[in-house]
Amino acid sequence: MIEVLAPLPVLLPLLGAAGALLASGHPTFQRTLSLVVLTAVLAVSVVLLLVADAEGAGAVSVGGWPVPLGIVLVVDRLSALMLVVASTVALGVLVFAVGQGAADGSEETPLSIFHPTFLVLVAGVSNAFLAGDLFNLYVGFEILLMASYVLLTLGGTAARIRGGITYVVVSLTSSLVFLAAIALVYAATGTVNMAQLAVRLGELPEGTQLLLQSMLLIAFGIKAAVFPLSAWLPDSYPTAPAPVTAVFAGLLTKVGVYAIIRTQTLLFPGGALDELLMWAALATMLVGILGAVAQSDLRRMLSFTLVSHIGYMVFGIALGTAAGLAGAVFYVAHHIAIQTTLFLVAGLVERQGGSTSVHRLGGLARRSPMLAVLFFVPAMNLAGIPPLSGFIGKLGLLQAGVAEGSVLAFTLVAGGVVTSLLTLLAVARVWTRAFWRPASQPPAEETAAAAAADATARRRPDDETGDATGEEGDGLADGRPRTALQDAWRRHTAVALAAEPGLPPAAGAVRALRPLPRTMVGATTALVALTVALTGLAGPLYGLADRASVDLIDRTPYITSVFGTEEVP
Repeated sequence: MIEVLAPLPVLLPLLGAAGALLASGHPTFQRTLSLVVLTAVLAVSVVLLLVADAEGAGAVSVGGWPVPLGIVLVVDRLSALMLVVASTVALGVLVFAVGQGAADGSEETPLSIFHPTFLVLVAGVSNAFLAGDLFNLYVGFEILLMASYVLLTLGGTAARIRGGITYVVVSLTSSLVFLAAIALVYAATGTVNMAQLAVRLGELPEGTQLLLQSMLLIAFGIKAAVFPLSAWLPDSYPTAPAPVTAVFAGLLTKVGVYAIIRTQTLLFPGGALDELLMWAALATMLVGILGAVAQSDLRRMLSFTLVSHIGYMVFGIALGTAAGLAGAVFYVAHHIAIQTTLFLVAGLVERQGGSTSVHRLGGLARRSPMLAVLFFVPAMNLAGIPPLSGFIGKLGLLQAGVAEGSVLAFTLVAGGVVTSLLTLLAVARVWTRAFWRPASQPPAEETAAAAAADATARRRPDDETGDATGEEGDGLADGRPRTALQDAWRRHTAVALAAEPGLPPAAGAVRALRPLPRTMVGATTALVALTVALTGLAGPLYGLADRASVDLIDRTPYITSVFGTEEVP
């Protein structure tokens, strides 16, 4: 069954993207097609996971080419689990985007571009998880990166273009390093098939192995936002539309983490760089969470926590034990769901409160109790409050570190505890200031209107508004008091400008308050329910992660699935 179903998570989104692009003038058809395609991908992924867990890993050689000449797709417990989680959150984000598009039109997410590009992104992610050779893994990365370049700059605002440039430059750099590493691997071994490399790389001199491993880890470390290769992320992700930021935060960095897991377990199992990875994990956790604590913007705070919690996953990978890898696999699945959900909630907060800056927010719990619940549950899960899945994942990683017993492992355990406490501090500050604190300013639409009126007043001549210089105060530039007629004109201008969709807000203005569409709230609620379900299903999920970690350390199931035997040519 794996041979039949394995190509579908890649093929279905690509065909759906082609259909959505051809139907660019029919948004209803685009939405329906995209939802049907991602639902089918989710169903196929669930079947692949059940089969891989029951029968073991399987592989398919696309086009019937003999291994290792053709493209090989490999489905084992790890890749199937990643497919299920990724397709689940992608479907939730798509429903959220459909609701936002229906409410706002093409203001935030131009539908004719968004749907085909989003499906291409999902195809790239799926291809990266299933890739059985390094070059196909590179192709998967490039597919999702090309789609992400488009999604990141939707709307064409200055902030998005600026963030997109940073993202493109960093992504191209990591891709060049990855491509150079692939060339060196092929020159040294004569193959890029990962099952074949698992045997041939061990026959190379230690210095050559170290060079190849280092280059691959640098490339994947950039994509996964591992410190010190993570500075690009907080400046790039917060500028995109809410659904785009959510899927980026949930999936893209985890593809890099997945590639690190494959590199460390399948290709270089000797642990030559495990100590360096442990130091990188510690620095990633602490630097990321200190950056989060210092932020006053919800999206930037979440971006820094995203970086910080990558450190937990790298910690489990660096331990190199079955317990450490099981904790890392569980935490990857947990974090994909949690981070995606929190960024969707941030989009709802911006819509309800007019801003994501905690200085401009207040009283959201009274204004929207449902939104307060939607933020509180995943925020506490992210912080690792018992008995939620975040606590279970962190506890598994910390226990694996204690079992390892080295001084560095205990240092990382302490760093993980500190990071968890500071995460709680960061989300608690947002909770108290944005949700519980009384609103300290007028409603968002009034603030935006006043700011727009001030901006226009500075552009109009004295004889119309009496304030051509733009100086602050209640009178005109020459000290004369404003008349009632002039004040009425300012109020009229404020209302008109606040309702003008094409006018950019003045500096420091907040966005106009908008209601919460049911579709957006429903999609976010479903993902919050998923994060709670991870707690209820923590036992079976952790058991699956345990079995996946045993296969990763053994390597035999992966190699056998590709070649049909333990003997590798």
